[in-house]
Amino acid sequence: MAKNTASRASARPAQIPAHEIVYQQLREQLLFGEMAPGQAVTIQGLTASLGAGMTPVREAIRRLISDGALMFQGNRRVSVPKLGIEDAEQIIFARKTIERELARRATANIREAQIDQLAAIDTALDHAIASGDVPGYLRCNYQFHATLYALADAPVMAGIADRLWLRFGPSLRVVCGRFGTQSLPDRHKDILSGLRAGDAEAVAQALVQDVEQGMEQVAAVLAEED
Repeated sequence: MAKNTASRASARPAQIPAHEIVYQQLREQLLFGEMAPGQAVTIQGLTASLGAGMTPVREAIRRLISDGALMFQGNRRVSVPKLGIEDAEQIIFARKTIERELARRATANIREAQIDQLAAIDTALDHAIASGDVPGYLRCNYQFHATLYALADAPVMAGIADRLWLRFGPSLRVVCGRFGTQSLPDRHKDILSGLRAGDAEAVAQALVQDVEQGMEQVAAVLAEED
C-alpha cells in the first residue's frame, strides 16, 4: 500500500516554486515592454499587482537584477534600466556575434516539421503587423527567435542571447509605440528560405540583417532622447 502511494506521489508534476512563477511573470513584462525604461519597481507594488508574497517577489527582483533586466539604484530603489547609445551599440555587437552562431547551429539540427512551426509563428507575426497589434508582434518575434535558438543545442549562448533580449525589450516597445508595426523589420522569410535550403550562411546573414534593422531603430530613438 505504501509503495502504491509513493508511486502516485512520484507521478504528480512537481509544484513550481512561487518565486519562479513571479520571475517568469516579471520576465515577460520586461521582454514585451509592459514595463517602460526608467520605470520604478517596488516590492509593495509588485506584490499588489501580481498577488504574490514579498519573499518570492524579492527573489525574482534579485534574479532580474543579476540578469541585467532591472537595476539597483541604492536606497532600496530598483528601476527598469534606460539604454544609452553606447549600450545599444554593445547589444548590437553581442547579438550579431552570438545569434549568428546560434542560427548556424540551428540550421544543422532543424527538421522540416520544426521549420513549419517557425513558419506558423511568422504567419502569426505577419497578422500582428498587419493589424497593428504591438504586443502580438513582440511576442511572436521573440517566439520565432527563441524557438530557432533552442534548436542550436547551445544552452550557454542561448542563455546569453535571452538575457540580451531582456535588456532591450522595454526600449523596443517604445520603438513600436512610436513608429507602429508597419515599419518594423522582418527578415524571417529569408531565414525560413535558408533553413529549407539547409544554407547555414544564408540563415546567419538574414538573421544578422534582422538584428541590425531592429536595433538600429532602437538606437535612433535613443539618439533622439539624448
